[in-house]
Formats: sequence, structure tokens, C-alpha cells
Amino acid sequence: MAGQNATIIRMPRELSADAYAFQVDLRGLVDLLSQHLYSSPRVYIRELLQNAVDATTARRLTDPAAPAAVRIVIGAAGLSVTDSGVGLTEADAHQFLATIGNSSKRDDLAGARREFLGQFGIGLLACFTVADQIRVVTRSAREPDAATVEWVGSSDGSYGVRILDGDAARAEPGTTVYLAPRYGAERWFAPDLVAELAREYGGLLPYEVTVESALGVVRVNGELPAWGKQYASEAERRGALLAYGEELLGFRPLDVIELEVPLVGVKGAGFILPQAANPADGSRHRVYLKGMLLSDAAAGLLPEWAFFVRCVIDADGLRPTASRETLYEDETLAVVRDNLGERIREWLTRLAGEDPRRLAAFLGVHALGVKALARHDHELLRIMLDHLRFETTDGQVTLTEFARNHPTMYLASAVEEFHQVAPIASAQGISVVNGGYTYDAELVSLLPQVLPGVVVEGLDAGVIAAALDPVPPGEELSLARLLGIARGRLDPLDCDVILRAFRPVTMPALFLDSRAARAERTRAEIAASADDLWAEILGSLKSTAPRAELVLNYHSPVLRRLAGVSDEALLGVAVESLYGQALLMTHRPLRPADAALLNRAFGELLDRATREGNSDR
Repeated sequence: MAGQNATIIRMPRELSADAYAFQVDLRGLVDLLSQHLYSSPRVYIRELLQNAVDATTARRLTDPAAPAAVRIVIGAAGLSVTDSGVGLTEADAHQFLATIGNSSKRDDLAGARREFLGQFGIGLLACFTVADQIRVVTRSAREPDAATVEWVGSSDGSYGVRILDGDAARAEPGTTVYLAPRYGAERWFAPDLVAELAREYGGLLPYEVTVESALGVVRVNGELPAWGKQYASEAERRGALLAYGEELLGFRPLDVIELEVPLVGVKGAGFILPQAANPADGSRHRVYLKGMLLSDAAAGLLPEWAFFVRCVIDADGLRPTASRETLYEDETLAVVRDNLGERIREWLTRLAGEDPRRLAAFLGVHALGVKALARHDHELLRIMLDHLRFETTDGQVTLTEFARNHPTMYLASAVEEFHQVAPIASAQGISVVNGGYTYDAELVSLLPQVLPGVVVEGLDAGVIAAALDPVPPGEELSLARLLGIARGRLDPLDCDVILRAFRPVTMPALFLDSRAARAERTRAEIAASADDLWAEILGSLKSTAPRAELVLNYHSPVLRRLAGVSDEALLGVAVESLYGQALLMTHRPLRPADAALLNRAFGELLDRATREGNSDR
């Protein structure tokens, strides 16, 4: 069979008269898979290690005393990887090395998932990213008199198989894969880089892995991960895990959570990021499968809310994708994700009960992540109510403390809405929580379910207006002239003017604007610029909702001084300035009409000040 080229196309036994076989360009297929399936040529080392470890595992299933070692040798001609595994017969070489998608482990997928790293017969394709030819010399351990077989595959899709004898034959069962670098790929065969890649991918493998070169012989594995070692105390163990996480992940973790899911053989640790994370970025984790590094940026391992955790785990039961660079999304991964999320939740609960200091340090950075989880976990929300702080009219306090003092509270839906009313609400005894930050509104709305007796209502302009003190009719009459001028100036802006007495006295005016009023103004603005048809449609939607209100403060010294101004034009400009100041305090975007009013009022005041200053000279 020496020099044989083979193209294997599996077809059904019977074809209809108009059925045809696919025409497969093997060279193009090999190039496509080897160059585009994998993210980088560096994975060829991982694939060679994976094949060697799987072969060794397969042999030890039937012969536990069989040797277990993998040797990577780098010389002038290239690189070789030798294992003491189960090896292949001539028939195996044809079946498993020359059929894309086939695998010697596919006959027992359940067993493959338990015992082997690989489940796809395409691993050798990674070698074509750095070499034009792959040479495999192998002898089967299943047959005592098995011959040594040489298989040579080329990137053009052809291969050859022959029997070796004499000095070329292997004395012991096992397999050696030989690679010579293709032009431009020489750097991937540098001894220091090969040793680095072997250590990165195979550092946790259960069998001895060595790299031999002109630099010497280096063992790249053998040390247990931090979670697999014994320590004298829990403090020493925690310190070792934190140091391990810093070494692998490149940052000093804020804290560490030990993770284990025995059902699928998951062991490892979750490391808390030392700085706030963006939930939209998701989380990336370092995942090993049976000791072989799958990826240092695997996604989907934790629930979305746990974006503040980075994991380093080793798993037996998870399934990789075909490229073995990420995890396959299946039911097993979903179960692991839920279990790891539960471990993180238990850690938070334990900290709340046993170590408030560490919990406070954690919440100082990652309160957002805990809030994200608490939305769906009422028990955790109940536990965290004594620790999570919210912005309220009493300052930054916990909801437990706020609810104790204010059984009825109002929820501001936006940050600017809260900041607008907070000074007045606090002075008037109205309890308001800022729900404008991420997750805060949802959590405050859940309070009645976890704290019986607490009432949460939405904050509206009417709530604030109702809490302001009315002014006696006789005293309001003394300001009738000022109120009349103010109403005339602000009516075109769809704003009413009312007089109330409230604290603090340093605030001469308050702008109250309900959602319904804002919606009506938006409708009117669109209708004004629309064509006749749309103007008619929008006109039919006109609302009778109350307009915005400028509330003048009867207690304000500024207002009292304005009441004594005889110049009606100046008084009108002053009213517009009060309106503009109150509007700016809402932190909302200005309408074009409002911006024009502010510019005009500022310009007139500046002009008057300039003219009066010149006349005094």
C-alpha cells in the first residue's frame, strides 16, 4: 500500500436514478478547516497533546500498568510528539487518520466524554496550520504481534500508508507524530515557545509531559492546581488560591470562591474582580477539560448576573466545540452554570452572616452585580437589604433603615427627577428613593414582598404639589400682579404658575412636570412641524392632562423683592429667569423654545445691567 493516495467519500448503499455524489475538493476542505477552524496556529501543540493523552488513557483502561508519558522533541528538522498509548493498526490508520470527522473514540461517545479529551476526528488538521505534511509512526497495543505502521498525510488531501520493519519499526506500542515547519511557520517550532505552549495547555495533565531540545529536558506539568493541594489552615488555603488566581489571570483578586460540581467533575475557583465590571461585557473564564486547557476566555460558564467573577476550573463532563476552543452549549453546561451560580449565591449569604467587613469591601466595588442577582432571588434580597445602599432623601442608606423610618416611600424613576425634588421632598417630609440607577427601581418595587407593611408608590408631580403648603388668599392677593405677569409670560410655553409656601427658602421656584404633561408637549411639537394629515392625526390625540407648573415659593426673599419691582418689563424678564433656573435644576434637555427664552432673558438682564452701570458714571 506504499504511496497509496485515498479519497474516502461515504455514500448510501442505494441511490435513485437522479441522485449524484458530492464532488469534494479535499485540498480545499483541508485548507478551510485547518486555517479557519482554529483561532491561531498555536493550538497545534494542544491537538498533539490531546491525541497523545487520549491514546495513553485508552491503553490504560485495559492495562493500568502501562507506561504513561508524552515526549515532545525539537530538533533541526522539526518536532516530534511521542506517546506510550494504545497505537493504531493499519486498518485504524485508514479509518481514523484519513476520514475527516471520524474518531477512534466515536464508537462510545459516552465513554469518550468520561475518559477522553477529544470527541472529533479532526484534531490533526491543526497541524496543517504550521506544516505541509504530517507523518505518523504507530504500533497498536491491542495486538501482540501488531506491525509498525507509517501514515503520511499532505495538505493537498492525499495520504499514504505502509508497513515498517527492521530498524524503522517501533519496539513498543505507541505513536509518534513528526512535523517539519512549512515556510513562514518556523517560529512555531522554537524550543522556548513550544515549551511555553505545552506548559500553558498541558500544565494540569495527569501524565508526565516533557519537552526536549538543545536547551535541555523540561517537564512542563506535574504540579497540582491550588485547589487540589492540602494546607495547614483555611487562611493559608485562601492566600494560596488568591496568589494562584493572580498568577493565571493577571490581577490581584478581591476575593475567592471555591467552586465544585461533583456530578460533572467540576473543580476550581472563582476570583472576584478588583474593579467594577461592565455587565454588557460578559465574563471570560479559564477552562480546562480533564487537565487540558480549553480556553482562557470561555464564555457562558456563569449566569449573566455573575459578571464580577472570573473562573479557573477543570471539568470532566463538559463538552467542547469542534475547534476545542470554547464550550458547547447543551443541557450539561446549563446545569453547571446554575450550580456555579448557586455556589456564588451561597458565598454571598455566608459573607453577610459571618464576615460583614469582607462583604462591605465586595459591595463597595460590585453592588451592581448583587443587585442584578437579587432581582430574581427574593431570599438574597432580604439578606442584602441590611447591606445594599440606595440614594434617598435621607442620604445613602440601606432600604431596611429607610423603610424603618418611612413605611410609605415614593420611587423616583429617573436620576434627574430625584435630584430635582430631593431638597424640597426632604424639607417637606416626603420620603423618596432614587430609582434611576440600574436595577434600583426593580428592587425598591419588590420591597413590599420582602418587608411586610412597606408601601412603595411612584413619584409624580402631584405628590410634591400636594405636600406644599397653600398660601392664604389675602397674602396671595398681595402678589397678584407678579402672578399675572408670570402667567402671561409662561403661558406660551405650556406652563402654569402657582404660589405655594415650602422649604428651603433659598429655592425661589420649583418646576413640576408630570410624564403626561411631557408627552402632551412632545405631541404638540411634532404636530406643529408635521404635514396636514399627521397634524390632524396628532391633533386627535390631544390630551387634557395638566400642564407643567412653575411653583413660586412664598417664603423666598427673592420673590418678595420682585413683588416690589414697578417696571413690568423687568419683572417679566425676572420671571423668565426664575423659570429658566428652575428648569435647569431638573437636568432635563431643554426644548428650543426654552433655550431661546433663557438666552433672551439673560441678554436683557445683561443689557439692563450694562446701561444702568454706564448711567451711574
